[in-house]
Amino acid sequence: MILKIVKNLPKEYRYELGSQIIRSTFSIILNIAEGSGKASDKELNRFIEIALGSVNETLAGVDVLKDNGFIMNNEFSEVYQKLDSISSQLGGFKKQLDK
Repeated sequence: MILKIVKNLPKEYRYELGSQIIRSTFSIILNIAEGSGKASDKELNRFIEIALGSVNETLAGVDVLKDNGFIMNNEFSEVYQKLDSISSQLGGFKKQLDK
C-alpha cells in the first residue's frame, strides 16, 4: 500500500519524502526480523522498540502527505488503521518480553 501511495506522488516529492516513508516502512519489518535472530529477549526488545519508532515515523510521513493533499482521507485512514494494528501487536509483544 505504501509503495502504491509513493508511486503516485509528484516526482519532486517521490525521492525525498516518498523514499523516507518507504525506508521507515521497511524498517518496521527488518527490525523485527533482525531482532528475532538475537540471543536474548533484551536484545529483541530493543529491536521491537526501533520498529515501533519506525511505525511512528511512517505515520508522520503519511500524515504530511494527507495534510498536503497528496492522499485522500480514506487512504490515510486505511494506513493509520494498519499502522495502529501493527503498533498494538508490537506493544503487546514488547510487554510479554518485559515480563
